[in-house]
Amino acid sequence: MRDVQVVELDNGPGGAGAVWRQGWMPGRDPRDAEAGDRDPAPSERRHQGNARRARLRPLIPCAGRVGPAVVFLYSHDTFGLGHLRRNLAIAERLLEAGQFSVHLLTGSPVIAQWRLPSGLHVHPLPPVVKTGAETYAAREAGHSFGLVKGYRAALILTLALRYRPDIFLVDHAPAGMNGEILPTLAMMRRDLPDTRVMLGLRDILDSPDTVRATWAEQEILPLLEQAYDDILVYGSRKLFDVVDAYGIAGETAARVRYCGHVVAADLLRPDAEEGTPCWSAARAAGRKVVLVTAGGGGDGFALMEAYLHGLSRMAPGACHSVIVTGPLMSVDQRAALTATAAGREDIDLVDYITDPLPSLRAADLVIAMAGYNTSAEPIAARKRTILVPRPAPRAEQRLRAHLLARLGLVRAIEQGPDLADRLAREIPAALAAPPPSSVAWAQLDLNGAERVAAHLATAIEARSAASGIAGEFA
Repeated sequence: MRDVQVVELDNGPGGAGAVWRQGWMPGRDPRDAEAGDRDPAPSERRHQGNARRARLRPLIPCAGRVGPAVVFLYSHDTFGLGHLRRNLAIAERLLEAGQFSVHLLTGSPVIAQWRLPSGLHVHPLPPVVKTGAETYAAREAGHSFGLVKGYRAALILTLALRYRPDIFLVDHAPAGMNGEILPTLAMMRRDLPDTRVMLGLRDILDSPDTVRATWAEQEILPLLEQAYDDILVYGSRKLFDVVDAYGIAGETAARVRYCGHVVAADLLRPDAEEGTPCWSAARAAGRKVVLVTAGGGGDGFALMEAYLHGLSRMAPGACHSVIVTGPLMSVDQRAALTATAAGREDIDLVDYITDPLPSLRAADLVIAMAGYNTSAEPIAARKRTILVPRPAPRAEQRLRAHLLARLGLVRAIEQGPDLADRLAREIPAALAAPPPSSVAWAQLDLNGAERVAAHLATAIEARSAASGIAGEFA
């Protein structure tokens, strides 16, 4: 993996249309008009739509495609780093397969600083921030959310028309951020009927009752039925049954595929390079290392503040603490943590790291919130873990933490006024306890990225086979 450079810029606000490229995509320029493109007659469109809904239409390649199949990964990235890291894990596997040209459409505000897989095409979207369960605002002060959303929606639509993706894989939000991909989904059904549209869904979204109510209000189940060919669940059915929990039924339920949890490939490779952790071995001075992380850090201050107060109630020198505040923590909150940790040689404060894997491997104990990635990655690295889930606005993290605790894979502590005291008790106990057994670790299927790549490869092979049959009988 290596850093990317900006080689193309659109003139959208804030450089939002910037495209980072690495590598070369063979075939002609996708901006050129496809030979033989035409607008199908209304009767043809109706036939195409009916065939698609009945799952009878064969999967065939986009007309005139030369070179690798084009895959769009849409990641709205309105909060934290989970969506970005999940999509990068999938992108890396797709690029390793050698048969895909992968484009990431992302709203992450830190994408320019992230280390990306070689060959990945990145199309940044203007960043927005989640302000409530279903509410958003422009991340840059003074910018109108309505204008930012309109630009994002137009950019996504334009990119889809320009590159004509063979596969459009949407992360987490079936309608996109605040419905921004609905125009693109409608256009694909009408003008790009050969594009296979897939939804990648993390297993736990919120309490089942809340998800059902939200989906009913936003008409998500009809959208899944009409707009999506496949629903890929990034989890295991035996751990959390998405179909049953969220009321997915009938033909839509038949399109659901459980892939396992998605984590970075290097976490699963015993021969992967170890790398250098984000702390100095000399400062650790032989003490056991506790790594504290909250992903992007936008809501990690309460955990980290309680952790620092908990340390003062533990025996001096019990451990060496490495606190990764994250790139999305506010300047004021980071300054407050720095002031609290002042004078402590057994504490390292790190702003953020773009490759957390070496630090995960080297830590003796991980303390994290219970986001999708921050839960799965320590388990993939087989580390003792204490999860402290976010209490609001969603029940997602609490449900995940307690599910993993029941499997014996982590310890779970709820946030509350006594969090510092509970951490002071749990940390020494966790460091002294043996790690879970290999049987316990095996309960969490972590091969999601590989299965997603395999599913996409199967879809492309089906298109090629269908195209060959069509040509033979033409």
